[in-house]
Amino acid sequence: MSDLSFSHVCNWLKFRHLLLIDTLGRTRNMHLAAQQMNLSQPAISKMLKEIESLLGFALFERQPRSMPPTALGEQVLRYAQVALNDARNFVDQIGSLRQGGHGHLKVGGIFAATAVALPDAIVQIKQRWPLLSIEVVEQTSDHLMEMLDDKILHLAVARFTDEAQRQRFDFQALAPEPFCFVVNQQHPLCDHGPVTLQQLLEWPWILYPKGTPIRGRMERAFAEAGVGVPRNTIDTISMQTFLKVLQGGPMIGMLPQAMVEPHLASGVLRILDTPLHLAPQDYGILTRKGEVLSGAALEFAQILLADAQKAREIR
Repeated sequence: MSDLSFSHVCNWLKFRHLLLIDTLGRTRNMHLAAQQMNLSQPAISKMLKEIESLLGFALFERQPRSMPPTALGEQVLRYAQVALNDARNFVDQIGSLRQGGHGHLKVGGIFAATAVALPDAIVQIKQRWPLLSIEVVEQTSDHLMEMLDDKILHLAVARFTDEAQRQRFDFQALAPEPFCFVVNQQHPLCDHGPVTLQQLLEWPWILYPKGTPIRGRMERAFAEAGVGVPRNTIDTISMQTFLKVLQGGPMIGMLPQAMVEPHLASGVLRILDTPLHLAPQDYGILTRKGEVLSGAALEFAQILLADAQKAREIR
């Protein structure tokens, strides 16, 4: 086995090696990898053998129709993906700056954050950095943290869903995320007053998919109330579908209050008075542990924190 050290890896590991590892990880096929890298298959095979020889272990299994990564290969593959994402961000930033721009900022947000916090902050930072290129990803907290881990995002506005996540990410709280149970204005329960648990279970629900943190909180609320979860459900993570279906049929939905405020104000949706209770949980700025933000990412985070402070003072 090779005697691996940091200096040893730095001396021989090149980006073309990482690109090969990433391409094989995606295709799991030597021929396809050679095509995508515009190289011959023998050249690809030779390069892979050199990498495995230097590392001292096999990265991929040689099967008749596939080349899945080995257990150690999975770790090397993950490093290759993170390093390449970091390099792509660097190239994008430099390219934008050379063309007179202000770089590129990629942020992620949970649905409550993309309803208010992120749009307001984006307007402000675009006023300060007019040529800044901004990309916004809307996803669940768990997915956003995976993207942070892979260096796809500069920062995310989300919340912890597991205590172990605190060991990998730094967190700066912005605001609580209250949820409410809503129906449209034609729903029979709309002006009913207090609704019993049994009445809630008699109607179809539109919910976040099973396995998502928000769905888990809802299921725990039903369990604490001593009843099973609704069985007649539509599961979706699409907010557009969520709101359209909710407004169009006799459904019950559980949504972040920030997302439904405009619809509540217009009277299109109404909040149900239910015995279920979900304690609000803070969402905030998530960054990779110990990593200091700089440039546009730092200024964007500062805007988010300042806006959150102003909102607290108003309340």
